[in-house]
Amino acid sequence: MAFLLDTHAFLWFVSGDSQLPVSVKDKIKDIRQPCFLSAASLWEITIKKQIGKLTLHISLEELFDYADRNQIDIVPITYHHLITLSKLPNHSNDPFDRLIVSQAISEDLILITRDKELKKYKVKQQWT
Repeated sequence: MAFLLDTHAFLWFVSGDSQLPVSVKDKIKDIRQPCFLSAASLWEITIKKQIGKLTLHISLEELFDYADRNQIDIVPITYHHLITLSKLPNHSNDPFDRLIVSQAISEDLILITRDKELKKYKVKQQWT
């Protein structure tokens, strides 16, 4: 199994937030199970920090390095992901969520998310 972390799951993992179930934390820490993070999540984090909607207790550089140190690979945005995105129904108005869903579908990854809105998509998901 390989996982794609939703943005909040990654941020909660980094910060040690108790909202992240221990079972999810264990999956992310298990280097035998590949974990990925979308470039869209990094973009979302950067924008939200810039406009004041997100407060981080570390720098963006440290955050991105944290992903590297924990063997969380970044999934770049490809034309294939955008084609998949163009075929998704409009269940979510969040462009980052829609792109992350399209990447999970395109790359056959299990999306780790607590976002109930994303259950409307035909994407493999897990939270607990």
